[in-house]
Amino acid sequence: MKQKILTTLLAIFLLVGIVGCGGYYMVKDPNTGNIYYTDSIDKEKGGAIKFKDAKTDTSVTIQNSEVKKISKKEYKSALEAKEASETK
Repeated sequence: MKQKILTTLLAIFLLVGIVGCGGYYMVKDPNTGNIYYTDSIDKEKGGAIKFKDAKTDTSVTIQNSEVKKISKKEYKSALEAKEASETK
């Protein structure tokens, strides 16, 4: 049981380490289904993450989130697709 807890904590620590590094990210809020794109994520107290949404240029804080590191190409394509769908 302790081994499983330690493994889980290590995985969370590594994820936080990866998220703290530079790059491009797709962040999903599982409660609302909203998807955001950003190039920087900050960890807040209590496990929440804070970032600036690239599309709306607003600050967003999410308690529970799914973060996926993506390539610069994916990031640019996603932002262009969002702009195209909103202009229709």
